[in-house]
Amino acid sequence: PLQTLTAPAPFADETSCQCQAPHEKLTVAQARLGTPVDRPVRVYADGIFDLFHSGHARALMQAKTLFPNSYLLVGVCSDDLTHKFKGFTVMNETERYEALRHCRYVDEVIRDAPWTLTPEFLEKHKIDFVAHDDIPYSSAGSDDVYKHIKEAGMFVPTQRTEGISTSDIITRIVRDYDVYARRNLQRGYTAKELNVSFINEKKYRFQNQVDKMKEKVKNVEEKSKEFVNKVEEKSHDLIQKWEEKSREFIGNFLELFGPDGAWKQMFQERSGRMLQAFSPRQSPTGSPTRGRSPSRSPSPPFPWLFNKASPPSSPKAASASLSSMSEGDEDEK
Repeated sequence: PLQTLTAPAPFADETSCQCQAPHEKLTVAQARLGTPVDRPVRVYADGIFDLFHSGHARALMQAKTLFPNSYLLVGVCSDDLTHKFKGFTVMNETERYEALRHCRYVDEVIRDAPWTLTPEFLEKHKIDFVAHDDIPYSSAGSDDVYKHIKEAGMFVPTQRTEGISTSDIITRIVRDYDVYARRNLQRGYTAKELNVSFINEKKYRFQNQVDKMKEKVKNVEEKSKEFVNKVEEKSHDLIQKWEEKSREFIGNFLELFGPDGAWKQMFQERSGRMLQAFSPRQSPTGSPTRGRSPSRSPSPPFPWLFNKASPPSSPKAASASLSSMSEGDEDEK
């Protein structure tokens, strides 16, 4: 079977594809067992299908898959008939017809379908069964417009999809009317097109301006938070790097100026050298000495300098003393 469609479903009044086989009445049991290829079970589903949504599509899917070999015809009521018996619609009849034509489960669309199904209509379109939810549909002065179809054994029920319906969608629009009116004014629609009064138009436009300012403030706040986060990350990195550099600096300082640092050792070495430079060297203990008599002490070279008496008064006396010193030295040698 085809999984996708390549063209919209045809209209019943424009197609020449009619059921050519003899149209014999089928029971539900016979239809469920399967029919020949040239005799598909013709299932009919009708409705307004305003604001076509997933609930409509799921109902049509159920109608299409009721039997192994089926051909789904969908009847859509006109605007006049719908406005008369149900109420005003959002989409006009042409839009609703086109929405059904592009549903993958639909084989044929019947425009201007009747509100109540007549035997003539069923015979004209060779309808075997009518698919609809089993809730009694009271309209047009009847408690259930499908009552005679049920009695004829031609009714096959489908299940409604909870949480979605045309009425629910319209209720949302009415509830949030101001929001949608403001949005469409902002998109370029005029107050006349939206049926909005002059005062409401000004109010909506002012609210739009307020919303824009709020959005700008929100964007600024978000950007400020991003900036603050970036600054915090960078400051954290800087602090971490500063701590690492500080530890490195302190370690280097202690290695240089600490109790056992290099500076102390260098200072001790230099101070030792300076002490050695300023203090005279002591002679070695084992150095040889001249052989002198122990009883005789060496005389000073210039005895007259150490003599308490007055120095020689004449040069002759001085030379005599020097000659005596030299003689004394020769005797020692």
